[in-house]
Amino acid sequence: MSLLDRARPIAFVLSRELAALKSFYRDVLGLRLIGEDPYAATFDLGGGATLRLTAVEDHAPGPHTVLGWQVDDLDAALERLAGAGISCDIHEGMGQDERGVWTDPGSGTRIVWFRDPEGNGLSLAQFR
Repeated sequence: MSLLDRARPIAFVLSRELAALKSFYRDVLGLRLIGEDPYAATFDLGGGATLRLTAVEDHAPGPHTVLGWQVDDLDAALERLAGAGISCDIHEGMGQDERGVWTDPGSGTRIVWFRDPEGNGLSLAQFR
C-alpha cells in the first residue's frame, strides 16, 4: 500500500480576487461550492477530488495549464464556453482549428485551453 492509496486529491488554483474567481468557477463552470473561509473557497470536483481557490495577494498566473477536465463531448463543452463568453487560447504553430481545438495526431485526443478571469490556464480534453 502506498502512502496515498486512500487519499483524496485536492487541487489548488491561486487567486488575487477570490470573490470574482469563486463566481466564475461556481456560476460559469458550474462547480458546486462546498466550503468557504476568508482564505479559500472549496469546490467539489467529483470522484472525491476537491478544488481550493486560495487567496494569494501577489499571485501572477503562469503560462501553463493548472487544471483540466476530461469531457465526453468537447463540441458541446465548447458551445457552453462560448455561450458564457469564453474563448479558447490559440497557440501559434500548434495547428489548432478556428475554435482552438488541437487534435493529437497520434491518439486523436482533442484538447482546448482557456483561462479563468485571473489568467490561470484551464483545459478540456476529449480522449479517443
